[in-house]
Amino acid sequence: MRFILSGIVFGFILVKSEVVSWFRIQEMFRFDSIHMYGIIGLAVVVGMIATMFIKKWNVKDVNGNPISIKEKDNSKTKNYIIGGTIFGLGWGLTGACPGPMYALIGSGYLIFLIPTLSAIFGALAYGYLKPNLPH
Repeated sequence: MRFILSGIVFGFILVKSEVVSWFRIQEMFRFDSIHMYGIIGLAVVVGMIATMFIKKWNVKDVNGNPISIKEKDNSKTKNYIIGGTIFGLGWGLTGACPGPMYALIGSGYLIFLIPTLSAIFGALAYGYLKPNLPH
């Protein structure tokens, strides 16, 4: 139940901050507004602080197990650039990234079922093709 409530709160925040707005996303990609960059920057800062907190104080998960964060493998930088480019192109073409897609569907914009189902299909295709891809 707490995960459902967390999702509802997250969706509410996305809608109220206009992160799910197609127009806000287009403004960001056209460099017309700093609104989205501020939200993304804040998310990065919060993530950095949370990661430092977890590493410094050996935080445990809900089951009492220590959370371990592996060191980044710098040999895969090219893969991250390619994956990030594909993600960004999809984001720019559809006007939605994964979190807001669900909030948009919940807000009644059923047209976003198409990119959501496409994202799910893409993830399934990747899982199927992963053994044959260069990693």
